[in-house]
Amino acid sequence: MAKRLFGTDGIRGVAGEPPLDPLTITALGIALADDLKKHGRGDKPVLVGMDTRESGPGIVACLADGLAQRGVSVRFAGVVTTPGVAWLTRTGDFAAGIMISASHNPFGDNGIKVFSRSGFKLPDAEEHEIEEEIFRLLPVIQVAAAPAPVEVTCSVRPYLDFLLSTLRGSLNGLKIVLDCGNGAASALAPELFREAGAEVIAINAEPNGRNINLNCGALHLEQLQAKVLETKADAGVAFDGDADRALMVAASGRIVDGDAIMLIAARRLQQDGHLPGNVLVSTVMSNLGLEKALERAGIAMLRTPVGDKYVLEEMLRRNAPLGGEQSGHIIFSEYATTGDGMLTGLKVLETCALGQAGLDELAADLKVFPQLLVNVRVKERKPLDQLPGVQREIAACEAELGGFGRVLVRFSGTEPLLRVMVEGAEQTRIEALVARIVAAIRAELG
Repeated sequence: MAKRLFGTDGIRGVAGEPPLDPLTITALGIALADDLKKHGRGDKPVLVGMDTRESGPGIVACLADGLAQRGVSVRFAGVVTTPGVAWLTRTGDFAAGIMISASHNPFGDNGIKVFSRSGFKLPDAEEHEIEEEIFRLLPVIQVAAAPAPVEVTCSVRPYLDFLLSTLRGSLNGLKIVLDCGNGAASALAPELFREAGAEVIAINAEPNGRNINLNCGALHLEQLQAKVLETKADAGVAFDGDADRALMVAASGRIVDGDAIMLIAARRLQQDGHLPGNVLVSTVMSNLGLEKALERAGIAMLRTPVGDKYVLEEMLRRNAPLGGEQSGHIIFSEYATTGDGMLTGLKVLETCALGQAGLDELAADLKVFPQLLVNVRVKERKPLDQLPGVQREIAACEAELGGFGRVLVRFSGTEPLLRVMVEGAEQTRIEALVARIVAAIRAELG
């Protein structure tokens, strides 16, 4: 049965409205406590962290109240990154971990992501059981008028020390700009990178509860580009609201996206003998240019559906040490169970320091192929294998591109749209190919 509350990245919504209203959050706390006890983990505390949204403390209080109703205590880490919660959970004596964040969404949204004690997201079946218990509880429980605020009782310092321990050297001599997105990394990232030896210029590191992701951070790189050029910095790093991803800017102002980061990281791991099987995992949205650059280095790229969840599943299946998305979710499985923006920034800048090379140089041979994505609204979601005309046109376009292009046609997961993406060496050519596929879709689906 499909889940009704949990999505691919926890429970998301508008803060204060179902499912992020006090009643549902309290029910989640009770249901999670019951689930932990059922699995023999109810005698340990639950670790909770949050980003900088103004709704965070209230959500934490309701969760803690629900857990306490079943005798499960909370250790609160305060403002911390999502990967920080995952690491602290799996290395500490905790029954589970919870992160309160809506990642890159505006401040009015929020979310609840639950980690098992291993630091991985809960299995789908367990999430479904918790959901069913929540719906059973909603009609019968009462919510405290004003749940008591939760005090910080868990230090994030061990997590920062761990990140520093992953470095083989220091970042001495590097001047970097950090765009913290007024989010979870605002206090942590400047401290971390300064301790790593870098000269740090921090921007958008003054959260007020409402300015998280506001025209800044990983979704809005303009400020970071301008600051890198203005200060003649060696590089810039931008985080999203919960800092589970990072994008970078080179000294020239060039954007270094997740594809470029994966290329730099994969070659470094290969050089150090830490890329068993010479395999990297990415998604169908990674540019063909990355695949070609990796081929030249003797590295194979495996593609998954869009979503870091699917990337991680394939990494675990193939014992791959590196995977990620174009959007900047990069997973170093040797160190982490989730994407980690601060770890990503450290490891890429470490490569710069060790090789005495800038990001422009390290990503110079990544030729980005032109890519065109068109959404076609359709009347019905008929399986693609039942559309012979569309299949013929896709095959013809793929044959025309040869080995120097890609065609990807897939339905949207949330809207009545068929997404058509074509990648190739020439913009005018891919525009013509997209038009042919769109015409075939409209002829068969209306």
